[in-house]
Amino acid sequence: MLDESLLDTPEALAEADQRALLRGAAEAGARVRTAARHAAEAGVQDLKPDGRPRAVLIAGPGAAAICVADLLGTLAGPGSPVTRLAPSGVAPAAGALRWELPGWAGSVDLLLIATPDGTEPSLSLLAEQAYRRGVSVAAVAPADSPIKDVVHGAHGLFVPMATAPYEQDEPLAASAPGVLWALLTPLLALLDRTGVLTAPPDALEKVADRLDQIAERCGPAIATYSNPAKTLAAELADALPVIWTEGISAGPAGRRFAAALAELSGHPALVAELPEALASHSALLAGPLAAGANPDDFFRDRVEEPPALHARVVLLRDRPISSLTAAPAARDLALSHDTPISELEPEPGGELETLAELIAITDFAAVYLALASRA
Repeated sequence: MLDESLLDTPEALAEADQRALLRGAAEAGARVRTAARHAAEAGVQDLKPDGRPRAVLIAGPGAAAICVADLLGTLAGPGSPVTRLAPSGVAPAAGALRWELPGWAGSVDLLLIATPDGTEPSLSLLAEQAYRRGVSVAAVAPADSPIKDVVHGAHGLFVPMATAPYEQDEPLAASAPGVLWALLTPLLALLDRTGVLTAPPDALEKVADRLDQIAERCGPAIATYSNPAKTLAAELADALPVIWTEGISAGPAGRRFAAALAELSGHPALVAELPEALASHSALLAGPLAAGANPDDFFRDRVEEPPALHARVVLLRDRPISSLTAAPAARDLALSHDTPISELEPEPGGELETLAELIAITDFAAVYLALASRA
């Protein structure tokens, strides 16, 4: 159950935040600036590529690498397909994971390694394999990790991950806000330089500014009634989030939100893109998860018996309402089944800025739900 009183008590939130998740969300803008500086110092802006790579391969552990690959693939489009190399292994541990290059990878391709750990032996072997096959290599990892020397030995580009001192005490959560931006930002700068996508330095600065603005709107000192992240967390406390996305870049934001809810707060969620979501989730909203399917029992013990789990639609959109939107149909479907709906739509701006806003608000919401649910 959610302790809603904790949401409006900044001191209690800080005490409950043992993993510094709120601090990481609040410092996302600063993390982008630091990561961009690390990329520049590593020589990204001095690169003189012969042309865009045929394909971009991304390897790394956990939800952070999955999200980075998803975001980069969406932003890159079909020009240079972005493929995530999924690991195999018997456990999600650094020494147990295994990555392999596809048989077709060669000198016209680019391998990106993104890891908040950097001790994975298989990632080092992957970098060596790429070097032998002529695949260009770039990596973002902690500055003192073993993979640094391997990448340099493969004549690749290594960018130190932008970390904070308080993150050195224990392993980082893969869905932590700071981890995402520390890994993503240097790769955006690199792929901009190689022509795969558009993310020049001024665009990254705008992303950092937008993240600062969201931190001001969603910070722990802002009351729930005027804080979109706290409001969303409270709405999702006893609900099954059914996340519907509309717009190209909203898709990765929705999938990121579902991953963060699962890892940070232990909260399950479903995610799908409009308009297909209307067909794939129609039966779900008409079934036992619908709000009207099992009305609250007046005689239920509110202390001992938790309320029944009902669906709540979360609509994430990255473009304003137009004649080509499925949002009205989505609202009609949800409300026809007595299913409440929460909506997030970013302020106008470039694609990177609006994407950053959706990610930032939902990151804050996932953190607030995690902290208030465990209090």
